[in-house]
Amino acid sequence: EVQLVESGGGLVQAGGSLRLSCAASGFTFDDGAIGWFRQAPGKEREGVSCITSNDRSTYYLDSVKGRFTSTSDNAKNTLYLQMDSLKPEDTAVYYCAVKFWGGCDVDNMDYWGKGTLVTVSS
Repeated sequence: EVQLVESGGGLVQAGGSLRLSCAASGFTFDDGAIGWFRQAPGKEREGVSCITSNDRSTYYLDSVKGRFTSTSDNAKNTLYLQMDSLKPEDTAVYYCAVKFWGGCDVDNMDYWGKGTLVTVSS
């Protein structure tokens, strides 16, 4: 059974940092594309980062480039999102998700975690 469990969210002041974790089970990261997504209050869910299934390249949402870094520890089957220089507009529920065929697609991922809330105060 595929499971994704996010952790590490919380309340942080603008300019601060958080590291999110996504513990995966039931598959290995080489099996597909895995990414971080977020949904802010009143807004649609959007893709934040994606590690592709073919060459394991990492792509980022333009607004987080240079501030967020996604890495994976294959031995622990855990995905991380290091978030630095956080801004109030980064406030959202953050999810990890996996897609076994094709690239990350916010509307078409195969499995989702339940999310972890990140709140950035100004």
